[in-house]
Amino acid sequence: MKVPLLDLTRQYKSIKEDINFNLNNVLCSQSFILGKEVDELERKIAEYCGTEYAIGVASGTDALLLSLRALEIGNGDFVVTTPFTFFSTAGVIHNVGATPVFIDIRKDTYNIEPERFQELLDGKSFHHQRFSIDNSRIKAIIPVHLYGQIANMDAIMDIAREYSIAVVEDAAQAIGSEYKRKRAGSIGNLGCFSFFPTKNLGGFGDGGIITTKDKMLEEKLRKLRVHGGGMGYYHSMIGFNSRLDTIQAAVLLAKLPHLDDWNNKRDKNAVSYSERLKNITGIETPTECDNRKHIYHQYTIRIKNGKRDSLQKFLKEKNIGTKVYYPLPLHLQECFSNLGYKRGDFPVSEEAANMVLSLPIFPELTLDEIDYTCESIREFMSL
Repeated sequence: MKVPLLDLTRQYKSIKEDINFNLNNVLCSQSFILGKEVDELERKIAEYCGTEYAIGVASGTDALLLSLRALEIGNGDFVVTTPFTFFSTAGVIHNVGATPVFIDIRKDTYNIEPERFQELLDGKSFHHQRFSIDNSRIKAIIPVHLYGQIANMDAIMDIAREYSIAVVEDAAQAIGSEYKRKRAGSIGNLGCFSFFPTKNLGGFGDGGIITTKDKMLEEKLRKLRVHGGGMGYYHSMIGFNSRLDTIQAAVLLAKLPHLDDWNNKRDKNAVSYSERLKNITGIETPTECDNRKHIYHQYTIRIKNGKRDSLQKFLKEKNIGTKVYYPLPLHLQECFSNLGYKRGDFPVSEEAANMVLSLPIFPELTLDEIDYTCESIREFMSL
């Protein structure tokens, strides 16, 4: 048996007619830039997430970048985030001229640990001993809802409000996830989503969207995505060329009605995995916290005793696709060496990077494929 990490062709075949119909409408209209499909998608995503506004942009990375620009964050500012995430979360902080300040994660959810955030602001973390950090220059925090589970947003929001720090949700992996019945992207000042093809709601290329309840931020973002301009060739600010293509919006409109069903199937697959893996010594299955809906963008296990890489190799030989998200925390990346972090600064993140392994979890995955994957893991761990 061959079990791919992801098989997008299965999804496409199930809704091929709807996608092709929407694409044909765009081709007939020849309105490829900010066409009516973009407006429609923005309205529907805002409604889906429970926000007033949604602004389509060119990618999930640009969603983060434009959000920081809309908050007027730049040179001399600090932005707090996690070192255990995809590169763009910290890359955009650098690219607006600010400095990323990393804090460690929780072992159970892989999301930011609010206690580390409080320690940073109280001057009790190593940051203040090693770096010159003025709390007044900490302008934002970017909590990442990693693998599809929302971070502890009540605690993060309480701390952020106390210190007048903006909150930008990196919900690239979390569309449809919930925290106390609030959907990802509706809790912070801004929510950032990716429509990269591998996401739970993925397009046929790059794409992203920003959600907010703030009218002033919405107006700034709409200008920022078109070079900072409004009508004609008049520009009130310097912006970017970052528009969601109409073709991508058309594809996403065909997929959006199926998103909740797909997320529920991912959850069902996760339950099947956890039932089959729970008694295997050396394997830890994901933790799903109370009052949260995990949408399992990734089903990520922990492998103890230094066996992760060997298990991954074994599964590859069994034709089972896996991936390590992420093998090197951002504070140890060569490009961030100038920040002054060192190995041992964030032990939970560093341990996770050496232990995590994501298994196939896409909605169309069959029970036979899950059984084969779990049987193969059991076989290896018993060697």
